[in-house]
Amino acid sequence: MAQPDPDLLIEFDDVLLRRGGNTLVGPVSWKVELDEKWVILGPNGAGKTSLLRIAAAEVHPTSGTAHLLAETLGRVDVNELRPRIGLSSSALASRVPADERVSDLVVSAGYAVLGRWRERYDDLDTERAIEMLESLGAEHLAERTFGTLSEGERKRVLIARALMTDPELLLLDEPAAGLDLGGREDLVARLTDLAADPDSPATVLVTHHVEEIPPGFTHAMLLGDGAVVAQGLLDDVVTAENLSTTFQQEILLDRADDRFFARRARTPGRHRR
Repeated sequence: MAQPDPDLLIEFDDVLLRRGGNTLVGPVSWKVELDEKWVILGPNGAGKTSLLRIAAAEVHPTSGTAHLLAETLGRVDVNELRPRIGLSSSALASRVPADERVSDLVVSAGYAVLGRWRERYDDLDTERAIEMLESLGAEHLAERTFGTLSEGERKRVLIARALMTDPELLLLDEPAAGLDLGGREDLVARLTDLAADPDSPATVLVTHHVEEIPPGFTHAMLLGDGAVVAQGLLDDVVTAENLSTTFQQEILLDRADDRFFARRARTPGRHRR
């Protein structure tokens, strides 16, 4: 088996995930380097979240080789690997108790657990938790309980938690899902600031919508039916032609102020009522 490249944070070689006789994603070969900011785009059921779960060391691939942070899945203790990877996802949000205090939720990421129990944290841990909340504009939520937060507030708190351990790799699974227009634009602005920070980790963002791609992201992968349609530099991959192939309909694409906007082409012969 080839040794992992120490300069790569993700190195997948023909990675494939099957469950119940069905292929969820793959085979996918993919490399993510330090400082790169990736977006993974595709329709529902395309395999985006499945791919991200492998990148989060939550599941092992059925076949192929997955190297994460210069370690090989299947040959490393994932409990030692996971604290080096920051993750924000709806699956994680569903596991947070409604009465969990926000500050405890963020600080407990240091032990890769949900919420405080008998762990001991020093002042530096507490200060960093507040600092991470501040970076997402959520410091005022520190004493609130998770169950009282709006959807947008929950998203920001979970990203703050994901950043708590100063991860080498940050994975964001549909962070704008369920947000209204204002909430989405606020989140995109904060992720834009994060992408511009030279000290921020390599990032992978999963989304259905090109409008949610923050300026400053560098690379993209398009997934359709579990297979890669295109991957590489953002400007080369996010094109009307590639999106039309991915979503299996003719898509028109516009760009303004480093933001993308997509819509379906009007079908000939149809008229607006």
